[in-house]
Amino acid sequence: MSLAPVPAVLAPLEERGSASPSGPGTDEELVARIAQGDREAFRELYDRYETVLLALAQRLLRSPSDAEDLVHDVCLEIWRQAHTYARARGSVRTWMVMRLRSRALDRIRSSGRLRLETQDESHVEEAAAPDMDLAVRFDVSRVQRALSELPEEQRSVLVLAYFEGLPLPEIGERLAIPVGTAKSRLSRALGKLREDLDA
Repeated sequence: MSLAPVPAVLAPLEERGSASPSGPGTDEELVARIAQGDREAFRELYDRYETVLLALAQRLLRSPSDAEDLVHDVCLEIWRQAHTYARARGSVRTWMVMRLRSRALDRIRSSGRLRLETQDESHVEEAAAPDMDLAVRFDVSRVQRALSELPEEQRSVLVLAYFEGLPLPEIGERLAIPVGTAKSRLSRALGKLREDLDA
């Protein structure tokens, strides 16, 4: 897998190749330092999650070059918006993954490859937010095995929500089921997936 281009903000650090004088730190500590303009903290966070973000971007956009551009843009956004991170809303990696997913869906929508109803996007975000960490916490083969063990009716809803980015109303329409049924199936699928992966 090719790596995303190094964000411009890291260029001076890449040339110096120096380590952070404060040490690596936790994700939250790094974000706090980034909010104060610490480029070395940004480089450390970038190094930790670049591969995960790029893998997710490629799954969503299905284009290596578009995925690299997206990761680059999202990382620059994280540099500029680090002060907006709130621990109460989830982990740093979930915050980063959700930002990337949101920007990916924006690009898909603007390109005309996917029809999304803006007012309905929140349903998918609410259902997915606690579980977007799966791509970070577990390797792809484990996730694929767990997916294959889900009942077909649950797996189909999960795939449409995560990998095609469809909102629940559109999933219901695609599968000819009520929105409430789609939501409950997605919830059960996520619960079973967590259970299998944590076993």
